Amino acid sequence: MTSTQERQPRIIMNRREEQNQFFDEGLPGGVGLRMMMIPAGSFLMGSPEGELDRSGAEGLQHEVMIEAFLMGKYPVTQAQWRVVAALPQVERELKPDPSHFKGENRPVEQVSWYDAMEFCARLSAHTQRAYRLPSEAEWEYACRARTKTPFHFGETITTDLANYDGTDDPDGKWSGSYGKGPKGEYRKETTPVDHFGFANAFGLCDMHGNVLEWCADHFHSNYEGAPRDGSAWLDEGKSNSKYVLCGGSWRLNPWYCRSAYRHYDPPVVANYFIGFRVACAAPRAL
Repeated sequence: MTSTQERQPRIIMNRREEQNQFFDEGLPGGVGLRMMMIPAGSFLMGSPEGELDRSGAEGLQHEVMIEAFLMGKYPVTQAQWRVVAALPQVERELKPDPSHFKGENRPVEQVSWYDAMEFCARLSAHTQRAYRLPSEAEWEYACRARTKTPFHFGETITTDLANYDGTDDPDGKWSGSYGKGPKGEYRKETTPVDHFGFANAFGLCDMHGNVLEWCADHFHSNYEGAPRDGSAWLDEGKSNSKYVLCGGSWRLNPWYCRSAYRHYDPPVVANYFIGFRVACAAPRAL
């Protein structure tokens, strides 16, 4: 092995969806919603102190037990959004086509936390299955898929694997590369959710980049006092507080795409780099 090869950070890709259990939820108009089985397990939530570009909000690392659940293979697409937004209203109105970047198979964006919750409520009423936003712990566990590296790919990331800003800031404030990884392109828009054609070990795609994803939890400045059972961390009397976002986006540089990264926004915020994916309890058998 050459010295150049020795320096290459390790990247792992899984294209074998047939190894993962899933079911397809049928929606009006023949639109499907693929839900992947996420197996029960435990993991260390947050980032280790030595991880490059970590923030204090990602500590302290703590063990969390996760029960099996189902999670959308992709972020909710504009086609899925449109058919669910046409279902009977539960609490609030939904725009049928809120996204800035148009495309049936692109992720829906410019949706608030409240909008995502209404989507889940309408979907639940239609299917008689309790759809919801994933908890932050579920989201990170599902993203990692039993890995401990900054990305489920490995130690670094490239724009051949995910949609983020892979270019340097002209003022030198941020880099388009992560660690020893390469710089890349800046697409300046979302990509279709199946654009890169591969999944993590749990069969999930687009967990790094493309759109930030809403979680069910209120944001806390660190994990002191966080639940260890995978449930959403909610504070009574703070219904309009900030909520957690995970996953990075097309507009942000690579360190935001790390599995442990956590951002926050008020629930009314709807931006063109924010979307979501859904979760629900696992059935006894698929």
